[in-house]
Amino acid sequence: MTGPKVVIVGAGIVGCALADELTVRGWTDVTVLEQGPLFVTGGSSSHAPGLVFQTNPSRTMARLARYTVEKYSALDCFDQVGSLEVATTPERLRELHRRFGFGQSWGIGSAVLDPVETAELFPLLDKDRVLGGLHVPTDGLARSIKAAETQARRAEGRGARFIGQSRVAEVLERHGRVAGVRTATGEHLADVVVSCAGFWGPRIGELAGTTIPLLPMAHQYVRTSGVGAADTMPIVRHQDRDLYFRAHGESLGIGSYLHDPMPVSLDELAEGGHPSMLPFTAGTFAESWDAAADLLPVLRDAERTDGFNGVFSFTADGFPLLGESKNLPGFWTAEAIWVTHSAGAARELAEWLVTGRPTFDLHECDLNRFDDAQLAPAYTKERSVRSFVEVYDIIHPLDPPSVRDVRVSAFHTRQRELGAVFGEAAGWERPLWYESNAAPATPNARDDWSSRHWSPIAETEARLTRERVALYDMTPLMRLAVEAPVADLQRLTSNNIDKPVGSVTYTLLLDEAGGVRSDITVARLGEERFQLGVNGPLDLLWLRKNGIDARDVTSGTCGLGVWGPRARDLVAPLTDIDVGPAAFRYFQAREGYLGTIPVTMLRLSYVGELGWEIYTPAAYGLRLWDTLWEAGRDLGLVAAGRAAFTSLRLEKGYRLWGVDMSTEDTPYEAGLGFAVRRELRDETPPPKKLTCLRVDDVGIVPMGREPVYAGRAPVGFVTSAAFGPTIGAPIAYAWLPTALTEPGTRLQIGYFDRRLGATVAAEPLFDPAHERLRT
Repeated sequence: MTGPKVVIVGAGIVGCALADELTVRGWTDVTVLEQGPLFVTGGSSSHAPGLVFQTNPSRTMARLARYTVEKYSALDCFDQVGSLEVATTPERLRELHRRFGFGQSWGIGSAVLDPVETAELFPLLDKDRVLGGLHVPTDGLARSIKAAETQARRAEGRGARFIGQSRVAEVLERHGRVAGVRTATGEHLADVVVSCAGFWGPRIGELAGTTIPLLPMAHQYVRTSGVGAADTMPIVRHQDRDLYFRAHGESLGIGSYLHDPMPVSLDELAEGGHPSMLPFTAGTFAESWDAAADLLPVLRDAERTDGFNGVFSFTADGFPLLGESKNLPGFWTAEAIWVTHSAGAARELAEWLVTGRPTFDLHECDLNRFDDAQLAPAYTKERSVRSFVEVYDIIHPLDPPSVRDVRVSAFHTRQRELGAVFGEAAGWERPLWYESNAAPATPNARDDWSSRHWSPIAETEARLTRERVALYDMTPLMRLAVEAPVADLQRLTSNNIDKPVGSVTYTLLLDEAGGVRSDITVARLGEERFQLGVNGPLDLLWLRKNGIDARDVTSGTCGLGVWGPRARDLVAPLTDIDVGPAAFRYFQAREGYLGTIPVTMLRLSYVGELGWEIYTPAAYGLRLWDTLWEAGRDLGLVAAGRAAFTSLRLEKGYRLWGVDMSTEDTPYEAGLGFAVRRELRDETPPPKKLTCLRVDDVGIVPMGREPVYAGRAPVGFVTSAAFGPTIGAPIAYAWLPTALTEPGTRLQIGYFDRRLGATVAAEPLFDPAHERLRT
């Protein structure tokens, strides 16, 4: 087969890799257009230093990098010299142990070395400055230009065409779909157009009516005179000073992020054949040279022979932009992808195009993952700068963020009055805990790492939820209003949602092949009227793509979780809805009034306590809060934050999509045994299960992504964890082989340079008979 007609815009390493991956899958009618020459195009691929570090906190990114290593090694475009990340501070050494754990979780072999071993691997180091190093033998150097051309030649051998000096001037549209592109020499008709234009991507996106939210930024790279280096030496990363090193024969290449972020306008690009190589600014490199010489004393007698400020792409969260435009079907992107992930990202996009779904879970890389507020140019710029800082541990301070408080719930004023400490997700301000709940003598018994972004106040809030009643802001959870025949929704979901009006169903959202996309909650408010709780813009887009008229009502509404043993005492006197246990059972919905406020109430509880999610239009939000707050004074009502919510949900065994579950880790049961439709089950035992672990050491709480060991071998990884104040122990959930999930099984969790003892526990840990939910 030849497949549909495909035009790829950009013949850098990503565009060439995608052409190779598509043609090997039988889509051979592929045209790759490049505005510059082939294959030294003048983009980021042309000057990229080629360093490939596979270890990453993200499982997906680590796997994309691992495939890149495997493919380029097979194509003789990769020098597997290994990598060495060095520590010059105790804090960095601990972080290297944590990164070792990531590698163990994702199947990337590595070792933490002592100072002597570290210096033996890279003799130019000052061994007295180094406390240790992380060595990954399979990392190395990708020869990016050779890799691009080699993959292009392979694609050409299967029928692909590569055309240089051909700038795209227009993206063509016919009948609401992409139809190709136009260049100065004519039209190239296509069924699919993929932008692989790198930091030029936003311009191509504009031609397709699609926002590509990336920011071009520069970082500095120099070459030195001969210092006794050798091409067999490993690549080195010195994160304590934001530097990296690689050998160029006897010379060294030094890359630096030890400077203020350098956003670049496309109008500022360099003239000539290398527009992404801006003039070197020596003044901003002076500190970097001193820092490099402090680690590598040989540089004190060396000279800088060359240097430039190279332009790369950054995004608001540091992840690539893969997927199809929601505005122009058939227009796809593969942007903000570095050499490290180039082959892996190309393979996944090719799989997605050819089969309808990628092999890996790409939700964190999806082009459409951002809410509209996050697509504002000011948001993209500031968040991308901060992403640059966070990814590279930049030590230069930044101004306070100006893009906070972008999305606030109707309760925000009251939350600030109570001393809410906010976190941010998808642009929403979400209370983590409230200073008003601080207990004077509450100690912080946790270690420094796991107590970051946490407060002992959270344990107080969790305890008061179990003992009294608490308000949780549920506004940021995306809600959709749908008016459609139930059969239209049923074809996209796993469980039966054709239940009486007033029913609530937890179910799974399915793709065309019956695979799981995410989990959702469906409240049937009328015969053809539904409220859906979904996981974000990707679910909304999928429903609309499949003919469901879904409206995002999140910003126009607000919601409170009212949970705890006194929840009915609080709500019953205020509402005209019968909230008695017989009249309003678990997984039911009712509409009515709470005082003078129109509300939709869902009897659900992520924290395992009696209560309701109560929603109303945003205009009534303050009145809803004040009505409940005033009525709750004598009941000991408190406001509680996300940290307490996490602790309580893990005690009750509730999983979160995108945290504990993904499209790859399809649940056989998802929280309290809500079974998916029979057709999705395999009659044989699943190879792995999401499993509850109770951790022995009460003072240490895993943070997620740590490896789990059975003996010396890593067998799984932690998805989420928190201290369970009700049970008095840390809780971790982990994907493990089914054979190791029997309650009582002893395992260990890798935590920095320690192994934490843990026991598989029967779940839920709290209220196993669900008596509190049935009250």
